[in-house]
Amino acid sequence: MDDLLGRTLLRLARNAIGGHFGLPPQPVDESAQLQEWAATFVTLTRHGELRGCIGSLEAWRPLAEDVRSNALAAAFRDPRFPPLSAAELPHTRIEVSLLTPAEALSCRDEADALSKLRPHIDGVILSAGRHRATFLPQVWEQLPDPALFLAQLKRKAGLAASYWGPEVRLEHYTVRKWQEEEP
Repeated sequence: MDDLLGRTLLRLARNAIGGHFGLPPQPVDESAQLQEWAATFVTLTRHGELRGCIGSLEAWRPLAEDVRSNALAAAFRDPRFPPLSAAELPHTRIEVSLLTPAEALSCRDEADALSKLRPHIDGVILSAGRHRATFLPQVWEQLPDPALFLAQLKRKAGLAASYWGPEVRLEHYTVRKWQEEEP
């Protein structure tokens, strides 16, 4: 079931992006699971480099709708990149991550937080006042050291890498992920 679900989610994402360019959709296996509310991220890479990544941290719509919407957002609305072109699509690899609900990670201070992070397992959400950011568990591949991982997450949230204050809140989650073969 897991492989079938993964293939279905990848096809939904590719169909959504391809539909933007007028490409005919590939058939998708419908299942009741696609109507359950879920949170996903869709990540696009081209030649091994990030090309877009947008997602939902909380389940608030059906899984199929979340994947389609996040695929379109990753391709055309990620502010870090220009919109994906039709010529890029055949060379773009899609990955879909299905998130578990986030849970608070209680910690006394930054050292305690670092000791509780599980590299290559946890996705992490950092919140501090109006600042908020997340890294999927896949980011551990580029940032395997917990201190560096957390420092870069703080930067992503718009904070100094060395910042720590009483309003810092951490949450963690895990993902099931599927990715297309390299084009």
